[in-house]
Amino acid sequence: MKFATWNVNSVRQRQTHVLEWLAQVQPDLLMLQEIKCEEDQFPGDVFREAGYHSAVVGQKSYNGVAILSRQPFEVRCRSLPGLTEAEPPARYIEVESCGIVFGNLYLPNGNSGGAAGYEGKLEFLAALTAHARRMLVEEKDFVLAGDYNVCPTERDLAPGALPSDDALVRPESRAAFRELLWLGLTDAVRALHPDETIYTFWDYQAGAWRRDMGLRIDHALLSPRLAEHLISAEPDRDERGKEKPSDHVPLIVTLS
Repeated sequence: MKFATWNVNSVRQRQTHVLEWLAQVQPDLLMLQEIKCEEDQFPGDVFREAGYHSAVVGQKSYNGVAILSRQPFEVRCRSLPGLTEAEPPARYIEVESCGIVFGNLYLPNGNSGGAAGYEGKLEFLAALTAHARRMLVEEKDFVLAGDYNVCPTERDLAPGALPSDDALVRPESRAAFRELLWLGLTDAVRALHPDETIYTFWDYQAGAWRRDMGLRIDHALLSPRLAEHLISAEPDRDERGKEKPSDHVPLIVTLS
């Protein structure tokens, strides 16, 4: 099985990019973040013609997540269980397909909204950890993938790419990410490439792509039984070099 995660930074602006990429790579399932449209504006018919069913949680102009799958699936939830907000933003959707639960997440950046904004980021991570713990108790095979907006260690960002007080690298953010791993989850990229310089995001500003001032903030975490079947986990860097790209690239994971 081949699945991928991609913060597409507006699915309507990048629709052609996604269609061409699907035709080339042919993943079984693709998790999209930051689609930036409401559900009735999502180009589901276009993706259906390409052979993909879709499930969408949308929001006008901001956020939004979607899953495209070649195989039928069941939607398990359309928001992250355990969040205290009355109306959680469009940042999580979860489906089950082929006996695997796929949780697609777009974690808050945490740099806006002051202290409350950062607390929202940590709350999301805590709810995600609690949800993962429940699925482990239920002996589910699952993937939690998407834009985590966390650089887990210093090797996950180019030197000087972010200040030390940025929400993506603050000690509390990294500690919360480690809590997920300590449950027994596997960071697919680092399991296979423990020491390599690997990025999934390059800002549009300051020539970040040209200078390779990147960040690794898009992650795929696997439950224990799935991790035993991990074959490959690679970002598709070529997408960032195309005309009018997203600032993120797809992360592709293959399981036996």
